[in-house]
Amino acid sequence: MDEKIEIKTSKLSQGEFNRGVFATRHITKGELIHVAPVLTYPNEQHKLIEQTILADYVFNYGANHSAVLLGYGSLFNHSYSPNATYELNFDNLSVDFYAYTDIQAGEEILINYNGDEECDDPLWFNDK
Repeated sequence: MDEKIEIKTSKLSQGEFNRGVFATRHITKGELIHVAPVLTYPNEQHKLIEQTILADYVFNYGANHSAVLLGYGSLFNHSYSPNATYELNFDNLSVDFYAYTDIQAGEEILINYNGDEECDDPLWFNDK
């Protein structure tokens, strides 16, 4: 199996939550990086999740659901200049991560948490 990614300590985060996803080899723009299976739940239940640390790790998953990502899905860090992007895959019940640019071996793989690579809206955790 061709392992493209690994989890290492990120310099972007401090304290105990300092993990990130890194390329183990060159990844070409457009290449599939990771398929993260999801556990979905109705948005009405999100108020319960907001009482836990999971609130900072879940994704919006369509209009009526949120999702906990399995695999490495919730460990990708944020950047307003991402080198990766993601797509919701409803048929596969997953979130699929792709290279938005070429990514070099050893480079941290970053996504824009706003869901759009060009969006520079403030993020929810900056309000805390």
